[in-house]
Amino acid sequence: MALAASKQFQPDHFEEIIGESLPLKRVLADINNVACSDATVFIQGETGTGKELVARAIHDASLRKDASFIKVNCAALPTSLFESELFGYEKGAFTGAVSRKAGRLELAHNGTLLLDEIGDLPLEVQPKLLRVLEDQEFERLGATNTIRVNVRLIAATNRNLAQSVAERQFRSDLFYRIHVFPIRVPPLRERSSDIPLLVHHFVQRFSLRMNKRIETVPDEVMEALVNFGWPGNVRELEHFIERSVLLSRGLVLQAPLAELRSYVDLWGVPASGALQSIQREHIVKVLRETGGVISGADGAAARLGLKRTTLQSMLQRLGIARRDFEW
Repeated sequence: MALAASKQFQPDHFEEIIGESLPLKRVLADINNVACSDATVFIQGETGTGKELVARAIHDASLRKDASFIKVNCAALPTSLFESELFGYEKGAFTGAVSRKAGRLELAHNGTLLLDEIGDLPLEVQPKLLRVLEDQEFERLGATNTIRVNVRLIAATNRNLAQSVAERQFRSDLFYRIHVFPIRVPPLRERSSDIPLLVHHFVQRFSLRMNKRIETVPDEVMEALVNFGWPGNVRELEHFIERSVLLSRGLVLQAPLAELRSYVDLWGVPASGALQSIQREHIVKVLRETGGVISGADGAAARLGLKRTTLQSMLQRLGIARRDFEW
């Protein structure tokens, strides 16, 4: 498949969002509908689906686009530091506070604040965030004066937050306050027709970055990529294409399709008939190169990065017999 300029469905100026599938068009329609309001947006989606990209698109299409877009990863901040990062602090508020520091809320004034992985927001911080959402005001740590802000909140999570509420791990009043305009970002397996566009986009990006020239993606490679389940979604596909470009030495993309078989074993993602065929051919090729030797440092199992018993099970599952690799 010759590499062409990546086409994409781009209502308005959402040029970073690649795809033309119906599920993606629904997301983009939601972005258009909510962007110019100040409504709180609740983005749900599996890891790697592009939740932050959706949040940035909402900001860029809003009246706040010239102000700051501030991101807070709730899962990455220790509980002890969360309040100081979100609300800021005054000099002397605690040991080590040698000067005043503005928090993320203050930095997002007149702009947008993305609370990514909001399901990891500490319980003790949740009432304070609720107050900010309701009153648009807060105090820095160690301060007595109230600071008013004008912030548009976008929350994102890969968790089932309603279940967290039922398990008392997340406050119900905060959940209902952020669940104003929900947007579900579909996993890649629900928009597999977008995979060729994404592949071309990533190949072009990484080829340019690595000063390479890749003009063709083999049809069998593209078929395998389209039929794979991609548990890590777009992020996983992006990283796979980056590795493929690194491995490529000519004009044709050389994708390490054997990795997809490893993913099937690791994640339990079912392989399509096309992918099984590619796996089978690759294993037969390695067995021929090793003279049918499976175990040992130079055996087929070691070359494939598998345990001997795992490879033997795969030979049985894929119907590979000795006659297939012995001349």
